[in-house]
Amino acid sequence: MEFVTKSPEATKKLGRKLAVDLINGQWLMANDSGVVIALVGDLGSGKTTFVQGFSEGLEIKQRIISPTFILMRKYNCSDPGSEHEDFYHIDLYRLEENIEAEVRNLGLEDVWNTKNSIVVIEWAEKIKDILPKNTVWITFKVLEDNSRKITLNDQ
Repeated sequence: MEFVTKSPEATKKLGRKLAVDLINGQWLMANDSGVVIALVGDLGSGKTTFVQGFSEGLEIKQRIISPTFILMRKYNCSDPGSEHEDFYHIDLYRLEENIEAEVRNLGLEDVWNTKNSIVVIEWAEKIKDILPKNTVWITFKVLEDNSRKITLNDQ
């Protein structure tokens, strides 16, 4: 699926919609290891803005900011009817050397293998080879008119 958003608010709105669709089982079904969503795109392409909207769709009340300097933030999903309990926002931007080993040492594989979790990873292309096979990939691209092309696909 491909979407074009023309503003940060439109990117957030798309994130909200996809989260609601996820909760309602219309987009992606969780398996025993939870849901993993990999975000790919250049700096400033809308990944964090999308995650902010996505978290709103999950009814998370806390302010979502990029975990660039701490790598990961964990939030509780507020919707009592949801099968999803925890939302993890991971940002791998700062990792540069031995990234797969670093991810393993930090225990991030345990995070995305946690049942009933939703894990969104920015800069996920850095660890493509160790992500679960059922990972959903979302690619962000800045267009000439400052719009964003957002593409969802399984890889």
